[in-house]
Amino acid sequence: MRRGLVHVLAWSLATGAAVTLSWWGVHTVMAGTAYDPPRALPVTAPGATARASQPLASSTHRPAPSQSPSPRPSRTPRTPSADPAPAKPAPTTSPARPSTTPSGHVKSYDTAGGRAVFDLGAASASLVSASPGPGWSMQVWKTQTWIRVEFTSGTDRVSVICTWHDGPPHVEVGSY
Repeated sequence: MRRGLVHVLAWSLATGAAVTLSWWGVHTVMAGTAYDPPRALPVTAPGATARASQPLASSTHRPAPSQSPSPRPSRTPRTPSADPAPAKPAPTTSPARPSTTPSGHVKSYDTAGGRAVFDLGAASASLVSASPGPGWSMQVWKTQTWIRVEFTSGTDRVSVICTWHDGPPHVEVGSY
């Protein structure tokens, strides 16, 4: 009986140590690869106007009944301006990490391995989103002066590297 209890205790200690070591390793790796979630940007067709991109209905605004005796004074219908201008989205920031660079030019780079989208400013850049293609995986590295997105599938690798350490952001796409 005592011998069985010693074996169970030794097994419990070894299992606890293995779980702790595994958790620490996974936590260390994941902490080094985490990045900010991408910002949502409006998708519009070239030449589209603001009027064409407005929603046709809203789930929070109900139209007044057509046979009401008097209009509701609390709501006034919106009328589009005579000269519609494209709506510029307000920059979104998270409370924990505010954006330090103004939004620049958003540019997408399509590769055989997937797509990487960068917000290219005058003196820096940020990764908006990156998504691997079917059958490809992706890894992202970020520093203060460059961002690298690498797509891999077997032995094929495609890298999209954005650097801005010696001037305005410059993006290079390469496969090896």
